[in-house]
Amino acid sequence: MERTFIIVKPDAVQRGLTGEIIKRFEQRGLRIIGMKFLRISQSLAEKHYAVHAGKPFFAGLVNYITSSPVVVIAFEGTNAVAAARKTIGATKPQESEAGTIRGDFALEIGRNLVHGSDSVENGLIEIGNFFTEAELNSWPRNTDPWIFE
Repeated sequence: MERTFIIVKPDAVQRGLTGEIIKRFEQRGLRIIGMKFLRISQSLAEKHYAVHAGKPFFAGLVNYITSSPVVVIAFEGTNAVAAARKTIGATKPQESEAGTIRGDFALEIGRNLVHGSDSVENGLIEIGNFFTEAELNSWPRNTDPWIFE
Protein backbone atom coordinates (compact mmCIF):
# COMPACT_ATOMS: atom_id res chain seq x y z
CA MET A 1 0.00 0.00 0.00
CA GLU A 2 1.19 3.47 -0.91
CA ARG A 3 1.33 6.18 1.76
CA THR A 4 0.72 9.91 1.54
CA PHE A 5 0.75 12.87 3.92
CA ILE A 6 -1.91 15.54 4.37
CA ILE A 7 -2.01 18.74 6.42
CA VAL A 8 -5.40 20.26 7.13
CA LYS A 9 -4.08 23.81 7.22
CA PRO A 10 -4.90 26.62 9.68
CA ASP A 11 -7.58 28.18 7.46
CA ALA A 12 -9.48 24.88 7.22
CA VAL A 13 -9.25 24.28 10.99
CA GLN A 14 -10.37 27.85 11.75
CA ARG A 15 -13.31 27.53 9.33
CA GLY A 16 -14.50 24.25 10.86
CA LEU A 17 -13.79 22.20 7.71
CA THR A 18 -11.55 19.57 9.32
CA GLY A 19 -14.22 16.86 9.52
CA GLU A 20 -15.45 17.49 5.97
CA ILE A 21 -11.91 17.30 4.61
CA ILE A 22 -11.06 14.07 6.44
CA LYS A 23 -14.40 12.62 5.33
CA ARG A 24 -13.57 13.20 1.67
CA PHE A 25 -10.32 11.25 1.89
CA GLU A 26 -11.99 8.42 3.77
CA GLN A 27 -14.90 8.31 1.33
CA ARG A 28 -12.37 8.10 -1.49
CA GLY A 29 -11.13 4.89 0.13
CA LEU A 30 -7.93 6.06 1.78
CA ARG A 31 -7.24 4.58 5.22
CA ILE A 32 -5.99 6.74 8.11
CA ILE A 33 -2.85 5.23 9.62
CA GLY A 34 -1.81 8.24 11.72
CA MET A 35 -3.39 11.53 12.76
CA LYS A 36 -2.49 14.41 15.11
CA PHE A 37 -3.92 17.79 16.05
CA LEU A 38 -0.97 20.07 16.74
CA ARG A 39 0.67 23.43 16.43
CA ILE A 40 3.62 23.16 14.02
CA SER A 41 6.83 24.62 15.45
CA GLN A 42 8.93 27.17 13.56
CA SER A 43 11.73 24.65 13.04
CA LEU A 44 9.41 21.90 11.78
CA ALA A 45 7.69 24.37 9.44
CA GLU A 46 11.05 25.45 8.02
CA LYS A 47 12.02 21.80 7.54
CA HIS A 48 8.68 21.00 5.87
CA TYR A 49 8.93 23.95 3.47
CA ALA A 50 12.73 23.71 2.97
CA VAL A 51 12.26 23.28 -0.79
CA HIS A 52 10.97 26.89 -0.84
CA ALA A 53 13.76 28.38 1.33
CA GLY A 54 15.12 31.55 -0.23
CA LYS A 55 11.96 32.25 -2.22
CA PRO A 56 10.11 35.50 -1.52
CA PHE A 57 7.06 33.69 -0.11
CA PHE A 58 8.98 31.33 2.24
CA ALA A 59 8.59 33.45 5.40
CA GLY A 60 4.88 33.87 4.70
CA LEU A 61 4.42 30.10 4.34
CA VAL A 62 6.19 29.43 7.62
CA ASN A 63 4.31 32.19 9.48
CA TYR A 64 0.99 30.97 8.13
CA ILE A 65 1.42 27.24 8.88
CA THR A 66 2.56 28.05 12.45
CA SER A 67 -0.22 30.60 13.08
CA SER A 68 -2.87 28.18 14.30
CA PRO A 69 -3.37 24.45 14.98
CA VAL A 70 -3.44 21.99 12.09
CA VAL A 71 -4.33 18.34 11.65
CA VAL A 72 -1.64 16.13 10.11
CA ILE A 73 -2.68 12.80 8.65
CA ALA A 74 -0.87 9.82 7.17
CA PHE A 75 -3.06 7.89 4.73
CA GLU A 76 -2.57 4.55 3.04
CA GLY A 77 -4.14 3.12 -0.09
CA THR A 78 -3.70 2.13 -3.71
CA ASN A 79 -2.15 5.09 -5.57
CA ALA A 80 -2.64 7.14 -2.41
CA VAL A 81 -0.65 10.18 -3.58
CA ALA A 82 -2.53 10.56 -6.88
CA ALA A 83 -5.89 9.82 -5.23
CA ALA A 84 -5.29 12.42 -2.51
CA ARG A 85 -4.11 15.09 -4.96
CA LYS A 86 -7.15 14.54 -7.17
CA THR A 87 -9.39 14.84 -4.10
CA ILE A 88 -7.63 18.07 -3.05
CA GLY A 89 -7.74 19.80 -6.44
CA ALA A 90 -5.34 22.19 -8.16
CA THR A 91 -3.00 24.38 -6.07
CA LYS A 92 -4.77 27.47 -7.38
CA PRO A 93 -8.37 27.15 -6.16
CA GLN A 94 -9.78 28.98 -9.20
CA GLU A 95 -8.31 26.17 -11.35
CA SER A 96 -9.77 23.41 -9.16
CA GLU A 97 -12.66 21.29 -10.34
CA ALA A 98 -15.98 21.46 -8.52
CA GLY A 99 -16.19 18.46 -6.22
CA THR A 100 -12.58 18.82 -5.03
CA ILE A 101 -11.76 20.25 -1.61
CA ARG A 102 -10.23 23.41 -3.04
CA GLY A 103 -12.81 23.71 -5.81
CA ASP A 104 -15.63 23.62 -3.27
CA PHE A 105 -14.17 25.58 -0.35
CA ALA A 106 -11.18 27.76 -1.34
CA LEU A 107 -10.77 31.07 -3.19
CA GLU A 108 -7.09 32.02 -2.84
CA ILE A 109 -3.79 30.15 -3.24
CA GLY A 110 -2.54 31.39 0.14
CA ARG A 111 -5.61 29.95 1.85
CA ASN A 112 -6.05 26.70 -0.05
CA LEU A 113 -6.96 24.59 3.00
CA VAL A 114 -4.85 21.47 2.49
CA HIS A 115 -1.29 20.34 1.83
CA GLY A 116 -0.83 16.98 0.11
CA SER A 117 2.37 15.13 -0.77
CA ASP A 118 3.40 15.56 -4.40
CA SER A 119 5.17 12.20 -4.73
CA VAL A 120 5.49 8.87 -2.96
CA GLU A 121 9.05 9.73 -1.93
CA ASN A 122 8.07 13.12 -0.49
CA GLY A 123 5.09 11.55 1.24
CA LEU A 124 7.35 9.15 3.11
CA ILE A 125 9.72 11.98 4.06
CA GLU A 126 6.85 14.17 5.25
CA ILE A 127 5.26 11.33 7.23
CA GLY A 128 8.67 10.73 8.85
CA ASN A 129 8.93 14.42 9.79
CA PHE A 130 5.61 14.37 11.66
CA PHE A 131 5.21 10.79 12.91
CA THR A 132 7.37 8.13 14.49
CA GLU A 133 6.94 4.61 13.13
CA ALA A 134 5.29 3.67 16.46
CA GLU A 135 2.59 6.31 15.84
CA LEU A 136 1.56 4.73 12.53
CA ASN A 137 -0.97 1.93 12.53
CA SER A 138 -1.46 0.05 9.28
CA TRP A 139 -4.61 -1.98 9.85
CA PRO A 140 -7.14 -3.93 7.79
CA ARG A 141 -10.68 -2.58 7.52
CA ASN A 142 -13.62 -4.90 6.93
CA THR A 143 -14.42 -2.80 3.85
CA ASP A 144 -10.94 -3.11 2.27
CA PRO A 145 -11.95 -5.98 -0.09
CA TRP A 146 -14.70 -3.67 -1.42
CA ILE A 147 -12.18 -0.86 -2.06
CA PHE A 148 -8.91 -2.58 -3.02
CA GLU A 149 -8.56 -5.39 -5.56
